[in-house]
Amino acid sequence: MSDDAEDPREGPLHPRRRTDLKGHQAAEETLLRQYRSGRMHHGWLFAGPRGIGKATLAYRLARFLLSFPDPRLTGERTSLYIPAEAPVAHRIASRGHADLISLERAYDAKAERLKSEIAVDDVRKASAFFGRTAGEGGWRICIVDAAEDLNTESANALLKILEEPPARSLFILVSHQAGRLLPTIRSRCLRLDLSPLREAETIAVLETMGEHKPEDLNRAAQLSKGSPGRALELLTSQGAKYFDLFRQMMSRAQRIDLAAKISIADGLQGRDMAEDYAIFCELLLTHVADLARRSALAGEGAAFARAHEEIGHSIRLANALNLDRRQTILDALTVLGSAKAA
Repeated sequence: MSDDAEDPREGPLHPRRRTDLKGHQAAEETLLRQYRSGRMHHGWLFAGPRGIGKATLAYRLARFLLSFPDPRLTGERTSLYIPAEAPVAHRIASRGHADLISLERAYDAKAERLKSEIAVDDVRKASAFFGRTAGEGGWRICIVDAAEDLNTESANALLKILEEPPARSLFILVSHQAGRLLPTIRSRCLRLDLSPLREAETIAVLETMGEHKPEDLNRAAQLSKGSPGRALELLTSQGAKYFDLFRQMMSRAQRIDLAAKISIADGLQGRDMAEDYAIFCELLLTHVADLARRSALAGEGAAFARAHEEIGHSIRLANALNLDRRQTILDALTVLGSAKAA
């Protein structure tokens, strides 16, 4: 089995396969205008928070340029949209287009995890790629996702290509933390800042990513701060699944029994569960805050408000002092159970 087949990033939601884009019309218009001018800059830096669609826009631009290698043939198009059934889109989705290369952290199948950096050997592949003639006689495009994953050696190797770009070459650097990039790399790129999406746009993106309850979609969109990628994590992570289990238990009984609390806490304490633990805590605090608001509006006292304050303080303290996550969750669920029984 190939590494790609095991890579957890591979699937229908990979930006390489997504042709729809929400919330970045102004950025798209800027790129289209630049291309039509006939003076397309060779290096672009798409900057902004993680999960808002930067890589989706990068592949969308690549599809458009590889479909219309001559800017004079773009006609009256008002967007960079290329349908998924188009031959170019098919080849890009399957990593089969000869004139597109992507640089990202490799997946180590033996260790079953992503490597920590984009290695210099990966960038050397890009150097060889740009040393060849374009397979279809048009543009040669390199997408780097994410650029801050480059180590010092690979960043300098990329810089050499950026300093002397071949004709009709395009580099699209996706970055969640553009300040971490080499100043010399930033200076050779036009920066395009992308903003978080509006809540309605985030929900619209999530609705294309699977079946979810409306209340779960709304909760994830609110918590994600305009990042559909983050919202999807909130919907599908192990932390979210443990939280849904917790909610089901709370809906069936006045208190959660000790064995159930231990089961949830044990499930979230592993070394590889740090992100899921954080998601569970975030969802739990939002849930308790909602209970507190409803309780206050109904004139039912401040037990949930006190629980929210106590649980929030406990989680912040545990994070700051690296305290036992298992005990933190047990304490939080006990406090919430007491507030519900009050």
